[in-house]
Amino acid sequence: MRYLERKGYVEDRHKYNHGMGQSRSNPTPQQNGASSRHPSLPASTQNKSLPHAGRAVSASHCSSKPSASTHSLPSLTVTVMNRGSHETPKGPVNSRSITTTPTPTTTPSTSGASSHKPTAALPAGQTSAGLPTKYLAVDCEMVGTGPKGRISQLARCSIVSYEGDVVYDKFINPSMPVTDYRTRWSGIRRKDLEKATPYPEARKEILRLLMGKVVIGHAIHNDFKVLGYSHPAALTRDTSRIPLLNRKAGFAENECASLKRLTKAIFNRDIQTGRKGHSSVEDARATMELYRVVEAEWERTLASKSQAS
Repeated sequence: MRYLERKGYVEDRHKYNHGMGQSRSNPTPQQNGASSRHPSLPASTQNKSLPHAGRAVSASHCSSKPSASTHSLPSLTVTVMNRGSHETPKGPVNSRSITTTPTPTTTPSTSGASSHKPTAALPAGQTSAGLPTKYLAVDCEMVGTGPKGRISQLARCSIVSYEGDVVYDKFINPSMPVTDYRTRWSGIRRKDLEKATPYPEARKEILRLLMGKVVIGHAIHNDFKVLGYSHPAALTRDTSRIPLLNRKAGFAENECASLKRLTKAIFNRDIQTGRKGHSSVEDARATMELYRVVEAEWERTLASKSQAS
């Protein structure tokens, strides 16, 4: 240190070296005279060049266990002056702290991994996947409008998925005044249509669901008629006109059996009972069940006909 003091590198140790404790032997200056090394500093810190002249550098060495030796230096403050200058800098001396602490281990980010998010409640009438399946069964209930209720108008539409889950079920307010509710068959009453969905709005919703799907129905041409819609024949399945079902039910192949008769003959289950009228949900589910009974053979027959043509 005396050597550095003589050369003007370091201020008087009595002013700037209060925390050094026991005196050390004079370090050997580097050839360029720009910086000095201290034996107690880590090699990583010693190898760093000191800041520009006129700034003080404070270096502290941390260890995992505290040392009781008086030779360890908790901190070291060195003031480096311009070479050849013997003046004491005026005003506060700026210092830069160099702390040799271990670099914390960084845990790899998992932001790219997918996280499970809770699924929102599905709207009523949708499948567990949240979207209608490829196969849909539809059934519509009509009321009468016009003179003596002779004009059929849509008053309720139900659509179920391949598994029988309700995809759509709404009462629909006809575009014409109702003159016959046909409650015995339709199950529709005046109160059901008081806050029903207007026909134009309901029609858009229904056609959006049916578009591009295989649609199953019983005497389905009647349902399409009240919807003012024509579905592609290749995607339409009418259970009232399929000989496969008639054979399973024991009916003549060319017979147009009712949904109620087919369901009773094949599943031994009664539908459309009581005086409350039909339920379009019940009818749509029964239609889908009938389709599934002969689905494999029916689709195979259709595929063969398609290839032959």
